[in-house]
Amino acid sequence: MSITTTYTNKQWLPTTKKEIEALGWDYIDIILFSGDAYIDHPSMGTAVIGRVLEASGYRVAIVPQPNWRDDLRDFTKLGKPRLFFGVSAGAMDSMVNHYTANRRKRSDDAYTPNAKAGMRPDYPTIVYSNVLKQLYPDVPVIVGGIEASMRRLAHYDYWQDTLKPSILAECKADLLIYGMGEKPILDIANALNAGINITELTDIPQTALKCAKDKAPEMPDSKKELILHSFENCKRNKKLHAENFKNIEIESNRWQGRTLWQMTGNYVIKVNGTNPPMTEAEIDASFDLPYTRLPHPRYKGKRIPAYEMIRHSINLHRGCFGGCSFCTISAHQGKFIASRSKESILKEVKRVCDMEDFKGYISDLGGPSANMYKLGGKNISKCKTCTRPSCLHPLPCPNLNNDHSELLDIYHAVDTIPQVKKSFVGSGVRYDLSMHRSDNENINKANRRYNEELISNHVSGRLKVAPEHTCDGVLKLMRKPSFKQFEEFKRIFDKINADKGLKQQLIPYFISSHPGCNECDMAELAVKTKKLNFHLEQVQDFTPTPMTMSTEMYYTGYNPYTMESVFTAHSKEEKLAQRKYFFWYENEYKHDIIHSLQRIKRHDLIAELYPGGTGRTFVANKPASKNDIKHGKISRKNKF
Repeated sequence: MSITTTYTNKQWLPTTKKEIEALGWDYIDIILFSGDAYIDHPSMGTAVIGRVLEASGYRVAIVPQPNWRDDLRDFTKLGKPRLFFGVSAGAMDSMVNHYTANRRKRSDDAYTPNAKAGMRPDYPTIVYSNVLKQLYPDVPVIVGGIEASMRRLAHYDYWQDTLKPSILAECKADLLIYGMGEKPILDIANALNAGINITELTDIPQTALKCAKDKAPEMPDSKKELILHSFENCKRNKKLHAENFKNIEIESNRWQGRTLWQMTGNYVIKVNGTNPPMTEAEIDASFDLPYTRLPHPRYKGKRIPAYEMIRHSINLHRGCFGGCSFCTISAHQGKFIASRSKESILKEVKRVCDMEDFKGYISDLGGPSANMYKLGGKNISKCKTCTRPSCLHPLPCPNLNNDHSELLDIYHAVDTIPQVKKSFVGSGVRYDLSMHRSDNENINKANRRYNEELISNHVSGRLKVAPEHTCDGVLKLMRKPSFKQFEEFKRIFDKINADKGLKQQLIPYFISSHPGCNECDMAELAVKTKKLNFHLEQVQDFTPTPMTMSTEMYYTGYNPYTMESVFTAHSKEEKLAQRKYFFWYENEYKHDIIHSLQRIKRHDLIAELYPGGTGRTFVANKPASKNDIKHGKISRKNKF
């Protein structure tokens, strides 16, 4: 990836014909359509892709949240681009954005001005692409973003409750980019700019396409290619789909994955292998582009909630080697960490300091997992052949370097900048990573210092961590550490707070109804968290999202790596029966919890939860009131 252009002016990428005319352009090379509002920030995928293309000399325009319901004028107002249309659903899968875990329509959208709902369709990747192909059949359409990325092969769709083929079966796009898109989008743009036809771009890493059946190899080279079970066979046999998932996950997490083929109807989906992780120079080049770090002026006077969360934040790295079963981060960004240089990070911090609304507080020095900066394999040659989906589960890899010294150095350097009063860590922290004992005592000392400095200096009142559950059986399926590690971290947290005279809160995240979790497990979670004096706020019911191991267990009923059967709560009643234990301390749930524990013969847990007696009778499963939500008893974001 080569980015060489030098910038002298501060401006947004154009979004209207008037803005294009003001630039004096008589043509546009690439037009990007996005399901999100246009926020020119390095955390926003469409802005990143636009800036990367611009830096390579291309003229790029953005059409944010086009109206697909009217005469389609938003799709025609800028005309036809010289090279291609790019399409992204936005920073989230549209169905996660639109619906709760109970498939209820959400009333807001964090990526839209004033959080207005309904500004994008369900599956905008499909809708936008098909509109563009209808209007401009001769112009290539390239899709990317997390919705396209996680749906590139056959996948279970929770909202339609069915196994669906690759999104390319419904979407008329010419190519799909999966994962982080800077390298493949430049490969595509440069090839098209050189006069190569889109139909010839069949081997670009990190792309997927629909091919004629005869393009699939009859005798695949096992070192370079893998033929998956067909979509039709997976539809007939869930075990085959589970087997597919194991191979897909392994390949997506390799240093350079193999090409995957999947027969689907009268064609075959080809998914080319991954690129190696970005180098420091490459990731710096992407983050150092001249983002305004602001929403486009078209939104003046309107609040975009997602922007409020990131406006004064700094992303230190990409990727996550935690490999949590329910998470899409490693599936999309990869498990290998691509870290920015200290110079690049400090340059961005200084840009934040120059913002008119900056009051001296960096809201987050973080990443997908806040404390994986500069971490990875001690011996990279071993990493290049590794097929483990997680470097931390079931135990941390012996080859893993978990030295937090360089991250501490970033904290210290940021805090010495005169305009910075305080820098916080708002992203989730992997305490199992900073607490893991190394055979190098210097690393252990650095990590103890990291935990102390994190808790003493970088918590904005509340530190978010994600134990997710308390039961070892469920945690094993989640690929999370034992709850005992969380209890030990809480002791460290409480001691440092007491020693420093601080009154900070530790905020744990938990999930109910995850595959392998039953009602008894949730009752034990209630007891264990009660003993730790938690009244839980940040909780959610498991939501199956495409291309995670947890989703495959939910859909198929099997663990893809062992093929053992896994129980999962499916019905609304089963899920509510688990979820209520989060709120054992609320009177409206008390009677129903006692009744349920009597039914499953766990009278011992009744005594643990309600030692003072059962009290008066309450209505079971009473819905949360607006007052409950307002006062944090149920998180509005994660409410069922």
